[in-house]
Amino acid sequence: MSPAALCDAVAAASPDAAWTIEPGAIALILILGVLYVRRWRRVRAHDGARGAGVGRLLLFLTGLLGLAVALISPIDRLAEQVLAMHMVQHVILLDIVPILLILGLTKALMRPITRRLQPIEHGPLGHPVVAVVLYVASMWIWHIPALYDAAAEYAGVHVLEHIFFLSAGVLYWWHLVGPLRTRLAADGLAPVGYMVSTKVAVGLLGILLTFAPEAIYAFYEDQPDYWGLTPTTDQAVAGVIMALEQSIVMGIALAWLFARMLSESEKALQREERYGDLADPSVSPPAPLRPGSGAAAAPPAPPAPGPGP
Repeated sequence: MSPAALCDAVAAASPDAAWTIEPGAIALILILGVLYVRRWRRVRAHDGARGAGVGRLLLFLTGLLGLAVALISPIDRLAEQVLAMHMVQHVILLDIVPILLILGLTKALMRPITRRLQPIEHGPLGHPVVAVVLYVASMWIWHIPALYDAAAEYAGVHVLEHIFFLSAGVLYWWHLVGPLRTRLAADGLAPVGYMVSTKVAVGLLGILLTFAPEAIYAFYEDQPDYWGLTPTTDQAVAGVIMALEQSIVMGIALAWLFARMLSESEKALQREERYGDLADPSVSPPAPLRPGSGAAAAPPAPPAPGPGP
């Protein structure tokens, strides 16, 4: 094969990697960025770095950057042609972006809407089980061949899929890394079970895609062998990406959860050592001090008996 023919063959097997100029996605990113920065500056001026640290700002802006990578960068266009890139888009929206956005928040930043969130927190939608079900169901349902092919073929369905993933991811990760205490945070090892059960359920889907003997999705089966990937190989790579990402995120999150548990346990021991005696009702409080003296005030002496009758 001549060099020119080889170049033509490579070009023919290369997918379109253009940027996606999606007005809705761009508007969403800009609105979130403007609202956050305005609130961050206000809290920073009032509460200082404790209420709005630079690290929080960088985390939130990185989350918005991840949103742009998933929805505007060539990943979005490649997702319509290569199954593996579609999976990359999924894990960014489901895990990476929600984690970064939530870590960018503090109690002070959330103060204007904290009361509005309380009815949700105490309602059915605020239960951790609901978050687990929505997270797992979003991945499994949207990987049903008919829905997956429709999302790859029709832009409107693809947008709906993104909304589901992003919403499920935010709700799920809010219970683990959110700045406000939820019903999950009140239990000891509950966050560990919450994390392991979810990630194992989603990881099984990745394993299924990895070892499926045939291509499952007709839309990608009809695509050219971009980058030399056959439909079956493309699907296997997508499954590996899903399973590997779930394992890495679970490992990092579990390490963070255990570190947080040890820190809270240490703080509880310090409080017990400092205030344990005062909390014990059998221990009497110390006698009050006399003004101007460092010793405890002695009880007043009884009056001297007067002269007899």
